[in-house]
Amino acid sequence: MFNMGDMSKMLEGMQENAAKLQEELESKTFSVKTGGGLVELSVNGKGEVIDLIIDDSTLTDKNMLQILLIGAINDANKMVQQNQQQSAMGMLGSMG
Repeated sequence: MFNMGDMSKMLEGMQENAAKLQEELESKTFSVKTGGGLVELSVNGKGEVIDLIIDDSTLTDKNMLQILLIGAINDANKMVQQNQQQSAMGMLGSMG
């Protein structure tokens, strides 16, 4: 039979796990380099940029710099998304 107390405990556990997951994501850092290290980008687990290093040699070529930045941002976003998916799957797996 359906027990509201059990359901409430299960929801509380899910909320706690979600909060832990969020903290875990915020504490992680992902770094990528493009153009052989001409651009280095670091983001946290939420996808927020926390560091950006641009080699001076790229400052004279706007098009190249734009391409390198786009590549770094896309690569970093993919890393964050993959990590979020793996973390969520791990959380769901531990509940079952």
